[in-house]
Amino acid sequence: MAAAEVVDPNRLSYDRGPSAPSLLESTIGANLAATAARYGHREALVDMVARRRFNYSELLTDVHRLATGLVRAGIGPGDRVGIWAPNRWEWVLVQYATAEIGAILVTINPAYRVREVEYALRQSGVAMVIAVASFKDADYAAMLAEVGPRCPDLADVILLESDRWDALAGAEPDLPALQQTAARLDGSDPVNIQYTSGTTAYPKGVTLSHRNILNNGYLVGELLG
Repeated sequence: MAAAEVVDPNRLSYDRGPSAPSLLESTIGANLAATAARYGHREALVDMVARRRFNYSELLTDVHRLATGLVRAGIGPGDRVGIWAPNRWEWVLVQYATAEIGAILVTINPAYRVREVEYALRQSGVAMVIAVASFKDADYAAMLAEVGPRCPDLADVILLESDRWDALAGAEPDLPALQQTAARLDGSDPVNIQYTSGTTAYPKGVTLSHRNILNNGYLVGELLG
């Protein structure tokens, strides 16, 4: 019999021990696939402004399309993809698609202006930004054009509601390739970088794993009943 693992609790970044209910250990992509297999025809996503509705099967199919498009655009495991937009259905698609291929979604605050967005893009090493052209009085496209040359890792900017977005999100799914990538992913892999409010200094990037994101949603759902 193998010796029991000895863990120094002082070196853990999170509590370890029994949990009731048990925590989820899968990846976001695996969780979505399992949910679609079980509840495919149930409503998954509603955007009242855009008048778009998705059941779980439709959502999974569109996630596979966008994930394939991202891979063909050169995005892979560990690459950072920024999303700069208010709440809308494409935001959800991008979050699931980046998780599906092991990329890391960098969520950019819609209130950011030139200084903040440049800092976030440079500090996190974003390779691609998916954004709306503008929101309220902010011209995102102009700001990205200004800071892009100063962000050495930024190779591509995709604006929503553009032909390039339609091509990216409408790719024919390459399921065998996506499955090969998914098999190499783990629940502890990083999947998201969120920036703090930056009250006293520049915002700080906080890295979250599949496990973090999944269990946050799961436990909130359990509390709500």
